[in-house]
Amino acid sequence: MEDKIPARGRSRGRGSQLVTYYDHFHHEIFNVVLDQIIVEFNNRFAERSTQLLRCIACLDPKNSFANFDNGKLVELARMYADDFSQYDCIVLRDQLATFIVDARDDPSFANCIDLGNLALKMVQTERHKTFPLVYRLIELALILPVVTATVERAFSAMKIIKTDLRNKMNDDWMNHSMLCYIEREIFASIEDDKILDCFQSIRSRNKQVPSGSGSSPMIDEERVG
Repeated sequence: MEDKIPARGRSRGRGSQLVTYYDHFHHEIFNVVLDQIIVEFNNRFAERSTQLLRCIACLDPKNSFANFDNGKLVELARMYADDFSQYDCIVLRDQLATFIVDARDDPSFANCIDLGNLALKMVQTERHKTFPLVYRLIELALILPVVTATVERAFSAMKIIKTDLRNKMNDDWMNHSMLCYIEREIFASIEDDKILDCFQSIRSRNKQVPSGSGSSPMIDEERVG
């Protein structure tokens, strides 16, 4: 790694600048790839989303809460304005300062490796009652990945259902179709006869919808007449 080679982009003749293999790999390859990755992340994620992840990382209980940052956690609470009032944010700052001292002194928290274990340990030790705002913040941090995944699934379903050939689909029909697509495991467990009976009962029809057992359709003579 200490052997020298001509710098990239320089003439290999007399007077060319020499650099070590280490400098070549570190500055001309590693840093360039890292910059490209950072640019790609910045293009895909908004600054607010990135900051949200930074703040959530401050709740990580690993290594005795090594990433704990009181200021960023209060900032995280302010992002959830519907769940934390201005007064709650002031009280939360004091609760966080007391909680981190208490948690670091308690050996039972040393085994916590993620937010799920941290929330469980707080309930087991009844600290969710002593530090209710801290526990609420942890709950919101746990819910966030589920909510994000649900939104991503909804947008993916929208691209599949509302295509160029079906771009005039109204909102109600699209919402119903997306619900069936997203929760298809649940709908697959419903019997066909129940679906047909529900469809038949929506409004009066000239013909009876055939049952799922394969019987032939029956004409409702009263409605035809």
